[in-house]
Amino acid sequence: MTDFFKSIADMHVQGDWKITITTGEAGTLIVSVLLANDKATDEARKLVPPMLLKGTPEELDEGFFSAIEAPVKETAGLFANMEQYARQLAEARKQSKMEQDKDGRERKEKDERKKKYDAAIKRVDELEEAKKYQEAIASLPKEKDYPEQAEEIRKRLEGLRKKNGQLTLM
Repeated sequence: MTDFFKSIADMHVQGDWKITITTGEAGTLIVSVLLANDKATDEARKLVPPMLLKGTPEELDEGFFSAIEAPVKETAGLFANMEQYARQLAEARKQSKMEQDKDGRERKEKDERKKKYDAAIKRVDELEEAKKYQEAIASLPKEKDYPEQAEEIRKRLEGLRKKNGQLTLM
């Protein structure tokens, strides 16, 4: 009695075993062993060739597992790397999408802030044109709300105060 399946299980490799045995000449056997992994999404998995062993039944009984163990483990490691690479690539795409969404949101928020600021300045322009300087001053956007336009807001406030006849504080 052999421990064929126990020996396969003891290798602790993930994948699908495809073993084909062909009878050769003069009592020899040709054994094709292919470890496949259809879970790996990388198309390179299809390029892994089968291992071919040729010998008498006695020779194969004696050396089969020692001959395939290292190549099978190497192939399983290759598949594991392919799967890990595919997962990391998917995560990178996801992160990239998140960054694009974040950039889009930030751009949209900035555009909305710009629209609000422009609308407030337009209102100030209309009030100034109507010589309603106090209302124009009250309608000016606050520097703390628009720090990027703080200098422009200060200059505008100073100009409106002069037109209104108020003293400018430094």
